[in-house]
Amino acid sequence: MVFKRGNVWWYAFRFRGIRVRESSKSSNKGVCERLEREHRRRLELNQQGLEEIVKLVLFRKAADEFLEQQQVHWAKKTFELHKNSLAHLLPLFGKLTLNELTARKINEYQRKRLKDDPQPSNRTVNIEIALVRLVMRKAKLWAKIQDEVKMLKERSDVGRELSDDEVKRLLEACKASTSRGLYPAVLTSIHTGLRSQELRLLRWHQVDFVEGTITVGKSKTKGGEGRLVYLSGLALQTLKDWRSQFTDAQTTHCVFPSESYGLHGSKGQKGKGGVVKPYKTFPEKPIRSFNTAWKAAKKAAAVECRWHDLRHSAASRIAAGGATDQTLQALLGWMSPKMIEKYSHVRAEAKRRAVAVFDVGTIQ
Repeated sequence: MVFKRGNVWWYAFRFRGIRVRESSKSSNKGVCERLEREHRRRLELNQQGLEEIVKLVLFRKAADEFLEQQQVHWAKKTFELHKNSLAHLLPLFGKLTLNELTARKINEYQRKRLKDDPQPSNRTVNIEIALVRLVMRKAKLWAKIQDEVKMLKERSDVGRELSDDEVKRLLEACKASTSRGLYPAVLTSIHTGLRSQELRLLRWHQVDFVEGTITVGKSKTKGGEGRLVYLSGLALQTLKDWRSQFTDAQTTHCVFPSESYGLHGSKGQKGKGGVVKPYKTFPEKPIRSFNTAWKAAKKAAAVECRWHDLRHSAASRIAAGGATDQTLQALLGWMSPKMIEKYSHVRAEAKRRAVAVFDVGTIQ
């Protein structure tokens, strides 16, 4: 059957128990009817053009079965990674058959995914597409589209260290932000190296104001969960000041809760006495993202960086202080050999500067 939505014709039919529905992207009914016939025909031919029926399987079902089969072979972390990828893939691919997964649809997914808030990294999207590749390869359908699928370019660097001046400008911009939680969040991140999710999901019972520590909860890595992170004096005082803004704060409440903002004063007119303030706080719900306020602060500070660079800066400063590999791992959670090697270089530079004192003295 063909039907019209707005000015565009669509077609729908059932083939071997599977419902197929597709837009013709045309306002011409005849074009739509022709595309329907061609689609039916394609489903009856395999990729070599032989007169054989191709078994139709929904991507959702194929992916679920693939994950179930692989669970006993993969590490738990790998399984959870691909399970999370599937959750992002299903809204667009869940109702499609494997035969309908074209390079164009995969490219469309990549473009839509990169518009999400918070925006995922190119590597994250590539990992999600890698699951599609694994599922389709098992069904022997990947070969016909692989040449047309382009993976996103990934960053090869592990991060960069912000200069002292950049940190100063960035923190000043965060203080001036309408998002009142941005400054304590950014400062805490710079002084502890907490990952963005570790910081976002933090609750008050994890912060020990007496000992000056944070016990990390859910983390990206197994080594990161439950680790004890020590706070600098400034970070500790900043979190104390931040908590004082929540008079009814309980231990189960989020350190950085979700809040609704609005204009207060002068009839809600910004620039005429109106001030942007939170009018409602959801203490049990963590903030979804600092993305909008973060981008504005970076622009105001004229600093180009990623949130992850705050963690990298913390690691670089700790390493420069002479911390051992074991100390870095304990404070920052598990790190790859590549990261350890990078910070080992930072420590070496600090040691060279330390012994350079003998070159300017009188000791010969």
